[in-house]
Amino acid sequence: MGETQCRLFKRCGGCQLRETYEEQLAWKQAKVVRLLSKFGTCQPIIGMKHPYHYRNKVQHGFYTNPKRQIISGIYQSGSGKIIPCESCMLEDVQADKIISTIRILMRSFKLFPYNPNTDKGLIRHVMVRKGHHSGEYLVCIITSKSAFPSKKNFVGALLKAHPYITTIVQNVCTNPMPLTMGEQEFILHGKGYIEDMLCGKKFRISARSFYQVNPVQTELLYRTAIAFAGLSGTDRVLDCYCGTGTIGIIAADHCKEVLGVELNASAVADARKNAAQNQCGNIQFVNEDSGQFMERMAKFGETADVVFTDPPRTGSDKRFLESLAKLAPKKVVYISCGIESLERDLLLLRKLGYAVQKIQPVDMFPHTKHVETVCLLSKLNAKQHIEINLDMDELDLTDAEKKATYQEIKDYVLEHSGLKVSSLYITQVKQKCGNIERENYNKPKSEDAKQPQCPPDKEKAIKEALTHFGMI
Repeated sequence: MGETQCRLFKRCGGCQLRETYEEQLAWKQAKVVRLLSKFGTCQPIIGMKHPYHYRNKVQHGFYTNPKRQIISGIYQSGSGKIIPCESCMLEDVQADKIISTIRILMRSFKLFPYNPNTDKGLIRHVMVRKGHHSGEYLVCIITSKSAFPSKKNFVGALLKAHPYITTIVQNVCTNPMPLTMGEQEFILHGKGYIEDMLCGKKFRISARSFYQVNPVQTELLYRTAIAFAGLSGTDRVLDCYCGTGTIGIIAADHCKEVLGVELNASAVADARKNAAQNQCGNIQFVNEDSGQFMERMAKFGETADVVFTDPPRTGSDKRFLESLAKLAPKKVVYISCGIESLERDLLLLRKLGYAVQKIQPVDMFPHTKHVETVCLLSKLNAKQHIEINLDMDELDLTDAEKKATYQEIKDYVLEHSGLKVSSLYITQVKQKCGNIERENYNKPKSEDAKQPQCPPDKEKAIKEALTHFGMI
């Protein structure tokens, strides 16, 4: 029995765990140990003192029910369905109240939710962001078109109900996918962005900026990453997937030079503004693919002492890791939000001449199955080290099999579709998708044996799992 019961558990998809928080941490620690202990000792996971209402970014969608009532709620994980919800134990309390007020005002001002099936209606969804230390609030109203009837009066009524709102922005989006945003924006109130402090540095947060949703644990995560790097004040640091520059700017006080590399042009623009307002004169940002940038550095004899990398949940691709090995930094600090992809990437980095020195899990998302992990790797001296710690089972795996075990695929299918699938069905689907199994793996003992064939619904669910794990 969990310490907090949510009536929407398993419906909205926001929470995947409802055990006591201590039990959740134990489950996550066991998962980290199971997947990563082959690389070294896993430190105890860093949990939260108050693991509720930690999300400083809240997004709710809207729809009109058969009674013509406007309903707001959370998009169900993996679908476009909105689950009615007025308060959530993970979300900022005031943000939920702001969205409830917007729903009421929509009814008063006759502003209807956008319906993608009919292409009618105005309000697609609303996002609220809060500055943890500053207490500032940004409200972004995502609309299907730029025309916003009575927007001045609408904004006035919203500010009257919630005078602590710092800025209000309208974003125009024509993408039919839920929770997407467009390029066109109008500032309806305030500066169009809020600011917040993180590890003693000030950061600008706009509607489309990437900013970690759990500010309390983010400070612990980034301080751990900086400590792992052991910066001496003379180091040259490369910050890959740098986003709006948070890690690099925090590291700038402890090293000689920082180069931040990011493919998203708007994120690079925000990063440069953040560096300027923090008076960081020893940091530069490059709008380029991180792997290609490292390859060019290596080609021209450039070096880096430490590389920070914080890739998306799918992890780093093989080309990026091979480019990292060409650059050959002394240390790599790998921040991962996907434990399975981290295991895969650490296996390749080990083959490329790096050894894991430290592993620190951090619980960034209480009540979910996600685990954030910081790993420190160091470059092995080829003249002094020979890698001999090989697992014969590991050598016998195909590249596709290394990405997820059969049990992990089964667990994913059961969790996301409610279906139980066998190893045989998984093998059949993998073979259909071009993932060739090892000889005799899950094959019948008799050549004449008749195997049951995977039903279409289970085949679809297995393909979704294989896609999730990057296997097809």
